[in-house]
Amino acid sequence: MNPVIGLDVAKGESQVQAFLQRKSPYKKSFKFKHHLQGLHTFYQFYQEVEQVSGQPPAVIFESTGHYHEPVLQFLEDQAITYYVINPVISYEARKTSLRKVKTDKIDAFHLGELYYKEDLEVFQRKTEQYLNLRQLTRQHSALTDSYVEIKLQFQAALDQIFPEFHSVFSNLCGKLSLNTLLHYPTSADIEGVSQQALATEMRQVGARRSDTWFLDKAAQLQDAAARNPFQEPICRGHVLSLQMYIQMIFQYQEHLSKLRKEINALAKTFDDYALVQSVPGVGEKIAATIISEIGGIDLFERPKQLAAYAGLDPSVFESGKFKASINRITKRGSSRLRQALYTAVQCGIAKNRNKKLIAFYNRKRSEGKPHKVAVIACANKLIHWIHVMLKRQEAFVDQS
Repeated sequence: MNPVIGLDVAKGESQVQAFLQRKSPYKKSFKFKHHLQGLHTFYQFYQEVEQVSGQPPAVIFESTGHYHEPVLQFLEDQAITYYVINPVISYEARKTSLRKVKTDKIDAFHLGELYYKEDLEVFQRKTEQYLNLRQLTRQHSALTDSYVEIKLQFQAALDQIFPEFHSVFSNLCGKLSLNTLLHYPTSADIEGVSQQALATEMRQVGARRSDTWFLDKAAQLQDAAARNPFQEPICRGHVLSLQMYIQMIFQYQEHLSKLRKEINALAKTFDDYALVQSVPGVGEKIAATIISEIGGIDLFERPKQLAAYAGLDPSVFESGKFKASINRITKRGSSRLRQALYTAVQCGIAKNRNKKLIAFYNRKRSEGKPHKVAVIACANKLIHWIHVMLKRQEAFVDQS
């Protein structure tokens, strides 16, 4: 016998369907909760299937973001063999049925059948060190996206109160700019104090500038206040919103700074970190993201497997005598790894940093490829180079 247990994982619970062998389901499907008692109930059923079949069953389920983590951790603790399936694979397998039925029971049943149809590989979970780094880099990416959104809302609020403030500070979200705006959000606030008082207030922020510089900056602020079209705020709510956004920006900056320190400290414990950074255009954040998303180069035997994991492999479509001439990338792998590689290419070809990558980019452009297509081709080439570098433990060698 070749037993397997299919799990359709949802939020807080899973549907179970066991098979003793192909086309031989065992008992009726049931659900269990993702708490200790529910996991213990599942384990009792697992032992029952093992006793009936004479050998330990495998467990198969889809990757579901974080919903499957309690089940995965339990299987790891019990040393149970399991397979985590890409939802794309299970979705395509379900389409082979003529009937269009979508229930938890049917999904668990199809997962069990998929085990016998496909040549699956046992899932190898990333080490705790890689998981920690991946969590930190993903959290940093998510916070950065939110931070950008808050900055846009802050600038929109500022445009409705003090648009001339933009001309005074080159870094609008810098510490000095935000602190000044927090204490003097309107033209009336600035016009109500002297130039010397403004300079003294700004100097207390801690910027390493001369007294003359602060006096000049105070004069610029007063000139901007005099030019400002909103001498009095149209709505007091705009001022409150502006001050709220400033406080939020300070919080985001603090959290992002702390995350960057944690990421750098953890990333330096990986030997691959310095190797990936040897590629011109790849900085600390991009390098940390790349190695955390890969999760260990031993998981990928060939460069094409790593390119497919990044979703950078071209899709192929042929039917009869027809062969598609435009083949887009699959985008089925790690979107964060793909984005990090795309950014690394853009940084590499900017200011002639990566001569080897620039030569490849120019070759693609000379073939008539548009800019974005050429950049994607460079990202594919870069992930191949990174695979070779990590396998051989050799640093990147650029063209002379």
